[in-house]
Amino acid sequence: MEEILSYFPIAIRQKLQVYPLKKLEEIRIRNQQTIFLKIGQEEVDIKYSPNTEAILEILQRICDNSIYTYQNQICNGYITIKGGHRVGITGNAVIKEGKVSNISHIYSLNFRIAREILGCSDKLLPYVIDTNKKSTYNTILLSPPGRGKTTLLRDLVRQLSDGILSYGLSGMNIGVVDERGEIAAMYKGIPQNNVGKRTDILDNVPKALGMKMLIRSMNPKIIVADEIGTKEDVEAIQYAICSGVNGIFTAHGEKLEDVILNPILKDLYALGVIERILLIQENREISLIYKK
Repeated sequence: MEEILSYFPIAIRQKLQVYPLKKLEEIRIRNQQTIFLKIGQEEVDIKYSPNTEAILEILQRICDNSIYTYQNQICNGYITIKGGHRVGITGNAVIKEGKVSNISHIYSLNFRIAREILGCSDKLLPYVIDTNKKSTYNTILLSPPGRGKTTLLRDLVRQLSDGILSYGLSGMNIGVVDERGEIAAMYKGIPQNNVGKRTDILDNVPKALGMKMLIRSMNPKIIVADEIGTKEDVEAIQYAICSGVNGIFTAHGEKLEDVILNPILKDLYALGVIERILLIQENREISLIYKK
């Protein structure tokens, strides 16, 4: 946790060091409001309120004292830092031509602590792997927010990329479109999370564009994207599958009807290009809710 603590002024750092940081999930900092920690399922008020200068000092440290260099990430509302941790940013959004061109007068920062759980995707393997074809089914992993679908997806990518001897699978070239930097957590061109040795990553790019770029340039066996949901995403997935590339994706939802009735995702379902839909249950177990 030293890499996280180093971003804070000493007054805040001393407050944080009192708590069991090994279980820390979030640090929420708001201008002139008390700082809250999420430790497991517990919320802790550390009884300290930073001012504007402290917020800006933290932001400068996050940006290696060059906020301009991180402008694109700031406009997306977050910055990925060393270790794969992500810092959410809010403030006064400056809109230009319908897009966020800057966030000024920063009000809050939310440090989300990244943790890998190697092997957590073992429970997905029986549903995802097509042992006859020595490949994977075209799969959607369905879940409401907060059930760990990105963590599962990341570990699944790692295993498929490196190869899974117990299933007779050699390692496969995988293309990951990491639009928000949550899967590989690239930092200065280096993935901070273990996504396997045969994985190629495009981050900070719209999923639809990234999928087509990877297919044309890197010849992946499998394409992976997190939280699909636009018409362009669906068109890119169809393009991938028609190009002979298998796909594994995540989407928000709690039941099969959420896919069938979704005005965008229903096209994938109706066309029959998706072979498996898996649901992460509330207890984080996996259930197969659709099989082609």
